[in-house]
Amino acid sequence: MRTPQAIAGSALFFIAAPGVVAGVVPWLLTDRYRLPLSSGPGFVLVGWILVVTAAALLLHAFARFALEGMGTPAPVAPTQRLVVGGIYRHVRNPMYVAVLSIILGQAVLFSSWAVVLYAAIAATAMVSFVKLYEEPTLARRYGAEYEAYRRAVPGWLPRLTPWRG
Repeated sequence: MRTPQAIAGSALFFIAAPGVVAGVVPWLLTDRYRLPLSSGPGFVLVGWILVVTAAALLLHAFARFALEGMGTPAPVAPTQRLVVGGIYRHVRNPMYVAVLSIILGQAVLFSSWAVVLYAAIAATAMVSFVKLYEEPTLARRYGAEYEAYRRAVPGWLPRLTPWRG
């Protein structure tokens, strides 16, 4: 896949997957992002920090797939190379971590237990997908390279120092 195609495919998948999971569904669960009267300024600030920081990391992770991996996060158009640069040197699943952080940021921002419950359901689905599909697929596709990366970089809680593998 060439770079322009990888960028276009990643952008389309960004809208279709995280856009729905971390955007549309929380929007519906929070009565179209209506702030509750009980949200204090501290909750609003913490919520926005989580959402904005995670969104920036999510964009970075998507860019790495297109530019480093020459592919997309979509299973139908996978990367040609294993993506291990940038944020991927700290955590193997930065897209999922970022999406969950955006959802939890919205839960805090809108004081919504419904969004917290949704985050738990989304996390369960993501972990299951990673364990049952992604990890076996990456192991088959990239072999020893992926196994060395998987052993060195945690899946969900980022390491403080970047992996230099």
